[in-house]
Amino acid sequence: MTAEIDLRKQPSEDHRTELFETFDNAEPGDEFDVVADHDVDPDLVRYQIERNRALTWDHAHPDAEPREISVSVGDALGDDDDAYGTIDVRDLKPQRRHQSLLQIFDKLAAKEGFVLVNDHDPKPLYHELRSMHDDVVDWEYENRGDGEWRVAVVKTHESDADDEDVVTRYDVRDIPKPERHPTIHHRYGMIPEGGTMELVAPHEPKPLQREFQQRYGDAFAWDVVESEPGRCRVRVTKAEDPDGESESTEPAESTDVAAAPAADEVIEVVEELDVRDLPPAERHELIYDAYDELDAGTGFVLVNDHDPKPLYHQFEAEAGPEFRWEYQQQETGEFRVLIGKAKVVDEESTAGPESAGDMPDAPF
Repeated sequence: MTAEIDLRKQPSEDHRTELFETFDNAEPGDEFDVVADHDVDPDLVRYQIERNRALTWDHAHPDAEPREISVSVGDALGDDDDAYGTIDVRDLKPQRRHQSLLQIFDKLAAKEGFVLVNDHDPKPLYHELRSMHDDVVDWEYENRGDGEWRVAVVKTHESDADDEDVVTRYDVRDIPKPERHPTIHHRYGMIPEGGTMELVAPHEPKPLQREFQQRYGDAFAWDVVESEPGRCRVRVTKAEDPDGESESTEPAESTDVAAAPAADEVIEVVEELDVRDLPPAERHELIYDAYDELDAGTGFVLVNDHDPKPLYHQFEAEAGPEFRWEYQQQETGEFRVLIGKAKVVDEESTAGPESAGDMPDAPF
């Protein structure tokens, strides 16, 4: 029998106590349906750390409110120093992944850690944690590829994130040059409208600024807040759209996107999704849900009343290498785009963060 824990009925300061007491009294194999008005993943990880007992959980929906989570209580983790609690973020929206994981790492004491399970290499998170916490991040891959990347993440010493009034920070001087731009675009796509990303670079990253202008137009602000030899701090703020949608209604000048299917790649169209009659606030969720339901090698044709290119950038940041995007029609009032999932064969990566610097140089 599955019991329900409705945290919406409890004061927020009592949520962790309610969860801990319930799980303490549970037997291995007991299951609970947790309903909350916020993400409880950090609390579930803390329980594993403090009680040395395994939990597994799944989200009913990657982004719905309230949060609905099915939690199963497991056995003791053991006395091994390397026996860490696990958090599987594969069924979370990428923006929620970073929010939860940053919060979890912030709360770790020295020598505490967790095992992160993801559907792709989470190395951008490694660079983010290093930029926020300096040299206290121990990062060890346990499995690479096949849709299940497992990484043991340990805080080696006490630290506090210096986040001030920014969503995230990247010190690009510590990121191998070929990884800098993809890492920054990946994370920028996830920050909320009005949010700010801070970049620390050896000099003002003008090439990156030009990329931002090409990709995002005037939908961002670029402010240099510090500049001295060897160090430049830039704050990039995503513009807020008062109408809830920032896409242009005019045809795009360029449709050259990197996610177009290869010449010998076949994407089977399984449906046409026309969102022109929907309010802007409802369109993206419907499109994301349609993408999540796709099988490898299939896709759908999105029909929109304007160029959905900002949606492309969001998919590029959140989806894996199987994501495909191809314009089929661009006319005022009717844009048609094939959005699909290719059949991708994972190749096991052998380079960890420590060896990334061996990659060939590229200009910042």
